[in-house]
Parts: sequence; C-alpha cells; structure tokens
Amino acid sequence: MNRVYSCDWKISLYTIPIPKNIMGKSYPIDELKLKLTETLQNSKMGMSGTEISSKLDVNRITMAKYLKVLAAEGFLRQKVIGNTTLWFLESGQETFTFPDDYFRVASQYLDYLIKGSSHEVFSLIKNCVHSEASAHKLVLEVIIPAISHIGKLFEEGKIGNSEAKFLGGIILDSLQILKQIPTESNPKKKIIIISGDPQNALQSEAASTLFHSKEWTVINLGDMSSAINVLFDLDFQKLVNKIWKQKSGILIVVVFSNSKERLTFFADSINPLKSKIGKKMSLILCGQIEKKVKLDCDLQTGKFESVIQWSDTTYENSK
Repeated sequence: MNRVYSCDWKISLYTIPIPKNIMGKSYPIDELKLKLTETLQNSKMGMSGTEISSKLDVNRITMAKYLKVLAAEGFLRQKVIGNTTLWFLESGQETFTFPDDYFRVASQYLDYLIKGSSHEVFSLIKNCVHSEASAHKLVLEVIIPAISHIGKLFEEGKIGNSEAKFLGGIILDSLQILKQIPTESNPKKKIIIISGDPQNALQSEAASTLFHSKEWTVINLGDMSSAINVLFDLDFQKLVNKIWKQKSGILIVVVFSNSKERLTFFADSINPLKSKIGKKMSLILCGQIEKKVKLDCDLQTGKFESVIQWSDTTYENSK
C-alpha cells in the first residue's frame, strides 16, 4: 500500500520512522544539532549535504531532510553555488548548557540588541529554545534586564526615541518567538495584564510571555493609557464578566506603571469590582514609585520577580 505523507518537512521528519537499511546512524534531533554545530562551526566555506552525511555517517537522502527542517527552524542557512548547495550554521548558533549558560546568553543578547542585529538576536533566542532553555527564565534573566538597560540608556540620553523604539521592536519580536512555544493554559489561572503608560508596554508584554509559559490564561491589554477616563471601571467590568463568567479559580489583575497617579487611577477603578467578587480576584500594582507611598492593592512592588512569585503562591493557596 502506498503511503501519503504530509509535504511539511518538519511533520514528516518527526513522524515518519526512518528505515534502518537506508542510513548508517540514527541521531535524536538534539544530538544531531550538537553534532552539526561541532561540524559546521569552524567551516567558513560551508559544507555540502554529501560531505555532512559522510561526516556524520547518515544516509544522504535522510540527511537532506534533516537539513531542510533545520533550515526552516532557523538553525541552518544554505547557499547555492552552481549545482552545489552549501550549508552553514546561522549566526548565533552555539551549544548551550542550561542553567549554567543563562548569564552568557544574557550578555550575548544585550550585545546583539545594542548593535541592532535583529537576525542574531532571533537566532540566539531560537537556539536557546532548541537547547531546551526555560522560557520563563529567558524572560526573567535575559529579556527583562535588556528592557531595563535600554530604558536606562534612553533616560540618560545615550539613545534617542527612534532608536529606543527600534530596539523595543526587536525585544517584542523576541518575546513573540517564546510565545510560540506550545503550552496548555489552565482556565483556573487567569491573569489580566495592563500597562498604564507607553513606557511600560514592553514590561507588560514580557509579563504576558512569562505567565503564558507558566500555563496561565493570559489577557494582555497592553498600553491602556488612552482608556483612562470616567467610564473605564464600567468598561473593565464588562470585560471581566465576559472572560470570567463562571468565576472559577482565580483572577489576578496586574498593572505596570511608574506613575503614582496612574497606578492610583487603575486601583480606584478596579477595587470596587474586586470587593464584589472577594478573594477570588486580586490586584497587583508594579512600578518604581516611592516606598512610602502605599496604594490600595493586594501587592505593591517594584520587582518583576515578586509579581510572578506572589501570583503562583496565591494560586497554590487557592486550591
């Protein structure tokens, strides 16, 4: 019986068993990436598929399938010269061992970012994902520090608004790569994320990605500064009633802003609804404001990590 396989190389490669009689060796995909890295990292001229298959003792046809899949993933790139296709490692492809290499990745990420090299930034993030790095640790230890660094450069006048926007766009696309990692959201862990001003929009996006990786059901509203008006409380109540009809599990609302006035506005607008629902709904205000200023909320903090830890603990205690 003739079999019909999907034309998607990635699906066909990972789902179709490769007969042993057509290949010399069989490598798990992660081991194959490691061996390709070792083989190609010092090859400035690239290598043909035939040379690679011979080096790794893998059947040429099978190797060609692997190479196309890894090129589609952004792990390899190809260059056609005449009738020959040469293969190279994409820039930023290295062998990482986690958790030891998060510090090294953070340094490289910031270096590529400041240079504005989006290609290298994205290759680095993809390589970390391929190396089975934790998405939430990449956000906490790599991307959040980079957001803070770019913000500091802007405040010090070392970069202008245009460059800050450009670098922010690269960071945002990095987060989108991590959001594509499949997770199964828990409907009993709901979180609404709000940025009270444009300056904290990246923080809210990072929080959205991090909570997504930890299986929270995330509703990210982004920059809501344009929604600051007398009708916000009614508008917000409609949203909560729509996304949390059964009131099962918990709902946490997180607002990011460094403005006391904006945090106060959102607290005053959200707390009346929270008082009706009770302990199932919580409010976190996150921003760099004076410690002596105490706002009406369940948690007031200037630390991103505290938002995550408090939310996880609150959910565990609610079971």
